[in-house]
Amino acid sequence: MSEPTIAVAGLSFVYPDGTAALHDINLHIHPGERIALLGPNGAGKTTLILHMNGIHLPQQGTVNVSGLPLTRDTVMEIRRRVGVVFQDPDDQLFMPTVWEDVAFGPQNLGLEGAALDARIHTALAAVEVADLADRPPNHLSFGQKRRVAIAGVLAMEPEILVFDEPTSNLDPATRRELSGILRGLDLTQLIVTHDLPYALELCERSVIIDRGRIVADGATRLLLGDGDLLRSHRLELPYGFDTSLVG
Repeated sequence: MSEPTIAVAGLSFVYPDGTAALHDINLHIHPGERIALLGPNGAGKTTLILHMNGIHLPQQGTVNVSGLPLTRDTVMEIRRRVGVVFQDPDDQLFMPTVWEDVAFGPQNLGLEGAALDARIHTALAAVEVADLADRPPNHLSFGQKRRVAIAGVLAMEPEILVFDEPTSNLDPATRRELSGILRGLDLTQLIVTHDLPYALELCERSVIIDRGRIVADGATRLLLGDGDLLRSHRLELPYGFDTSLVG
């Protein structure tokens, strides 16, 4: 198998108040995979993904991105390689126009002129919002804001994208459109979600985390077909969901 894009080994983390959030996490994500990270509230999902781009540094264990270990000295390069799209796009959009928002990251890397324009055009086209370039982000719908937030991350040309609850607050049509966009991105992806049908739709592999430990890692269809596993970790398929689609 190829070298992992992300390799987490023996990762443990305790918050200053004494809350133990992660316990001996071991996880490999390989190039081209689209993986769902599942688990109940408070399971450690957010703490784990915040290690993947250096917002948290390992207290115990290691995080490597394409062979580069996460340390204080490498954190900026790690953040270039791992793009995180947060649950609330308003946390990422702050410039007067969509164009300026998407340009912000590449400009801070020193990109300018035609190269910068091309980078922005490519990112906006990838999420189908090129027509919104001159619009103020605060005038956009929630779904449009989410696409612009993704474009801003894509403009940094990361090696892996991490999505935190990408379907939250989206109506069914927008949710379906986002699914098409994620399928079209030729990047390794980790999708943190409570939306189990969405995980089944997009991700062949899922990882379940609970109480800071990885409790299952395997084919999404098999994991979601295991009712005892889901119940024991406070995960539920929607009422009326056709269970013949899993198992």
